[in-house]
Amino acid sequence: MKTTFLYKSDPVRGRQWAEVFSRHRPDIDFRIWPDIGDAAQVRFLAAWVPPDDIAERFPNLEVLFSSGAGVDQFDFAALPPELPVVRMVEPGIVRGMVEYVTHAVLGLHRDMPQYRRQQNEGQWQPLPVRPAAERRVGVLGLGSLGQAVLAQLVALGFDCAGWSRSRHEVDGVQCHAGADELPAFLARTDILVCLLPLTDSTRGFLDAKLVSMLPMGAGLVHVGRGPHLVEADFLDALASGQIGDAVLDVTDPEPLPPAHAFWRHPRIQLTPHIASMTQPLSAAEAVLDNLRRFEAGEPMVGRVDRAKGY
Repeated sequence: MKTTFLYKSDPVRGRQWAEVFSRHRPDIDFRIWPDIGDAAQVRFLAAWVPPDDIAERFPNLEVLFSSGAGVDQFDFAALPPELPVVRMVEPGIVRGMVEYVTHAVLGLHRDMPQYRRQQNEGQWQPLPVRPAAERRVGVLGLGSLGQAVLAQLVALGFDCAGWSRSRHEVDGVQCHAGADELPAFLARTDILVCLLPLTDSTRGFLDAKLVSMLPMGAGLVHVGRGPHLVEADFLDALASGQIGDAVLDVTDPEPLPPAHAFWRHPRIQLTPHIASMTQPLSAAEAVLDNLRRFEAGEPMVGRVDRAKGY
């Protein structure tokens, strides 16, 4: 029986995937939604949002790939419990996130938000310049993205720490783990970077209690998911000065309504969820590598632990 790989996401990117598959796996019938062909032949599906009734629609589906780095958009309750789910891990996503977070951290470190405000007011007022070694950066989330970001920040000389639910070791980084070590991590963090996955346990994670444990005037770079942030608590923290300036790439909802407070807040720099995007060619190659691993009985890179949600 012919094997079909079905792509259900941006069709422009899908056509680029198709070219990669045709070169490297001509034995696979690559199709782009809604052209599914014979549903019984669909063994692999890549999607941002899978179709409804996935088990009934594709009875021989063997692997579900996320077309992006996250899987919080999946309704796991609607997926067959034995179906492997694999998130996207590819070099383009990592490089993009490293670029964005490095740019954001450097901007906060060098007081660029304050200089923008001074420019708007016609003020020429130099501020003291602190070396990177005197600025403490903390990253929430020590997965592949968090570790790559920290490697770059360490190379720039920042005093770096990381926190995650489970224990990690990262060169040049003071690593913290679990709820008991979260307060100490926050207390030593001048610029907080959120790279957590969105799960039931991390929804609303950036709340008033967490923010209160940061040093007064700390900066925030939020590149996780919009629902991590408790909006009212965040606005209160900006008003009180507990948070000095923030760079937000994710919001809830996306896009924000026109009258939303974030749009024109003088201490918020807002971007439309562009910190990192899957690069079609390297993403297709990453999926092909995982197909090879699957067929060889080897562990796939990025396979989701459903108990953890990532």
